[in-house]
Amino acid sequence: MQPTVGRTNLERVKTLLWACIGVWTVVTVARFGHGIGATSGLTDVAPWGFWIAFDVMAGVALAAGGFVIAAAVYIFGLERYHGFARPAILTALLGYIAVAVGLLYDLGIPWHIWHPMVFPQHHSVLFEVAMCVMLYLTVLSLEFSPAILEHPLFHRPVFQRLLQFIKRITIPLVIAGIVLSTLHQSSLGSLFLIQPFRVHPLWYSPILYVLFFVSAVGLGLMMVTLEALLSAWLFGHRVRTDLLAGLGRVAAFVLPLYVVIRMGDLWRRGILPEALDGSWQAGLFLLELLLSAVIPAVLLFIPRVRHSVPGLATAATLVVFGMIGYRFNICIVAFDRPENMPYWPTWTELAVSVGIVAGAVLVFIFFNENLRIVDEHGPAEPVPASRPAAPTPEGPGFYTPALRRHSLAFVIAAALAVGFLPEDALFGPRPRPTPVRLARSLEALATPAPPPLRRSFHVSSLAGNVPRAAEPVATRVLVVDGNRDWRFVPFTHDDHIAALGDQESCRLCHHQNMTFDQHSACYECHRDMYEVTDTFDHALHIRKLSDSRGCTVCHSPEIDRRSRDTALACYECHGDMVVRGSIIPTVERKLVGRAPGYMEAMHGLCIRCHADLARRAPERYAEFDRCDVCHREFQDTDHRRMAPYVPMPPGHVSADAMRSQPSAPAAVPVPRPAATTRPEGRP
Repeated sequence: MQPTVGRTNLERVKTLLWACIGVWTVVTVARFGHGIGATSGLTDVAPWGFWIAFDVMAGVALAAGGFVIAAAVYIFGLERYHGFARPAILTALLGYIAVAVGLLYDLGIPWHIWHPMVFPQHHSVLFEVAMCVMLYLTVLSLEFSPAILEHPLFHRPVFQRLLQFIKRITIPLVIAGIVLSTLHQSSLGSLFLIQPFRVHPLWYSPILYVLFFVSAVGLGLMMVTLEALLSAWLFGHRVRTDLLAGLGRVAAFVLPLYVVIRMGDLWRRGILPEALDGSWQAGLFLLELLLSAVIPAVLLFIPRVRHSVPGLATAATLVVFGMIGYRFNICIVAFDRPENMPYWPTWTELAVSVGIVAGAVLVFIFFNENLRIVDEHGPAEPVPASRPAAPTPEGPGFYTPALRRHSLAFVIAAALAVGFLPEDALFGPRPRPTPVRLARSLEALATPAPPPLRRSFHVSSLAGNVPRAAEPVATRVLVVDGNRDWRFVPFTHDDHIAALGDQESCRLCHHQNMTFDQHSACYECHRDMYEVTDTFDHALHIRKLSDSRGCTVCHSPEIDRRSRDTALACYECHGDMVVRGSIIPTVERKLVGRAPGYMEAMHGLCIRCHADLARRAPERYAEFDRCDVCHREFQDTDHRRMAPYVPMPPGHVSADAMRSQPSAPAAVPVPRPAATTRPEGRP
């Protein structure tokens, strides 16, 4: 029977965990009901954030204790640590399940999480990580299954034969788990090898895979230690400081090895002076290294400290939080992003991660209460078929006072979460007003480009960027950038006029006219980038039609309720607003005074025409309907260096305001130009 203090601690922890589950449930409904943009601070320039850093990068590392203890017991023959094997494997299993659940929140299309198994990308490091994690999750399930099969519910011949079979293949399973863990623990670091100019030099390294693996081993040892101490506090188990001191002794050598490898790599690459230059990055680097490895290693080298519960708890806590900080620094803090587009996690992102951890802890507690997880005195007999009920002050029945407390905590926390949810998470993402601006004109030099682009443009005032081998041709280009967000299209207006029939070509594209205009510009009607624009001016019509006496001109006197739906359509009075022969056919029933968003209108016009060209002349325009034919953002230039060409005013609408909107086709990355003067204040 558990001590009274242990039961009190356990009930308090359960109540707190169920409160976290209540908040998590509400945020989960909002996330999958209204999308990732409504519940996170992620943007086009910050596509990963807290969920990847904590749930995946840190979560996989925190679960490393499973393969570390399994290797110690079954490969190196350290049988005295057998009592730590099941808790470590259970912790690893729940940790990897938490990683998979966390990925469902971060993926834009979560129901495609199975795609790596069917669409392999064998050149991708991420593919290797995904496959290894899935396979290792299967191995962990098999390694932990004996604890379940020993329960009285499975005391049947078929399950007992399965139990004996799994025990016979324990060694192959452990070997497979060690191999898979080594692969994906190191490959998580390899993901950042392709971004040497995005990760700060103090954290980037060509041997990141080595650093990730070595740090995971040290973290796994300390995670097992911390889990053993917390389990003893919750369930009243005996603390085996003699065995935990042995884990601490091994960690006292692994952690300094991690420090030596990391500092040696910085010294070899000539980066070490940056760790002492007084910058905030240098301070953060030194703090992280001290907390994650140096201070814990010093503590664990002292025999009296590693044989005491406070000493082990302090060292383990420092390593756990320090290594989590290491993953966070690489993923977020030390990862370069445009200065005007920072990333800050929302409270809903934090609630998701906390809720996933809370769920894993509750499952861990459930297994500890109902299965033989901790062997305090070595291998024990299977759980008896009938176990006497432990005396409890809660009373009989299913809906006990404890369950009522947990339910109440869940409901109260869920209600508070609903009250604090962002507006978009409650009602769904809504378009922000994004006024459209007139296209700007500039002189450019056109040079040949490979299909399907055919030509590249270079600003005339910066002719030094034009390749010498090319023969540039001067032309005028419209910079179509309706909301000034740097996702523009260079449009050769004069060339389109010449190709489509000179002055007669205007009617093809300008298919509707404003009053007294021969060919109105797109932004005259489509005045918002994403939202439908109301082009009907009711007050103007009242004045033009002799005030209220003109109502019957548009609204039939036989209809009691006068509304837009019962009024005449625009074309029934303004027949000259529709230009015949347009590329975009006009549907009369849609001419009711509402114009679609600017982006939708532009795409409807341009894509239709380009697709028609690709169909009619495939030998010349085979790929002409590709997005990068228009969204090339001046080939041979870097969009971050466009300030000298097209100034971007302060306070512009950035990509984070567009994340919840219908997104435009992404601009294709373009190569960097020859060295130019960097705009002041930009990277």
